[in-house]
Amino acid sequence: MTLLDPLADAMSNIYNSEVVGKAEVVVSPASNLIEKVLQVMQSKGYIGEFERIDDGNAGRFRIQLMGRTNKCGVIKPRFPVRRDGFEKYEKRFLPAYNYGILIVTTPAGVMTHQDAKDRGIGGRLLVYVY
Repeated sequence: MTLLDPLADAMSNIYNSEVVGKAEVVVSPASNLIEKVLQVMQSKGYIGEFERIDDGNAGRFRIQLMGRTNKCGVIKPRFPVRRDGFEKYEKRFLPAYNYGILIVTTPAGVMTHQDAKDRGIGGRLLVYVY
C-alpha cells in the first residue's frame, strides 16, 4: 500500500474512528507536519493526549479521541491565503460562523486561521475541523 498523502490518511482515520465511537486511534506513518496539526487540534480541544511511537520504521501516533470532532479533513489543493482572505474559505469549509477551525501553515508555523488573522499573516490551508 502506497501512501500518497499521509496527512489525509491521518485525518480520515481520526474521523472514521470518531464516527464509530472509538476511544483511541493509531495513525501511521508519523510526520512532523501531522504532529503540528495534532498539537493545534489538541490545543483547541478536538482531541485528547497523543504520543509518538517509534517503531523503527516511519513511526506512528496513538491519539486519544474525545468525541468532539464532527468532521475533519484535508483541504486539497492547499490553497494559498492572504492575511485578509480567510473569510472566503471559512464560508466554504466551515458550517457556521465561529464554528470550527481551519489549520494553516504559515511562515510562523502551523496555527489556526484565527491566530493567523490576529497576527496578520497568510499561509496555505491544510485542514478543516469542526
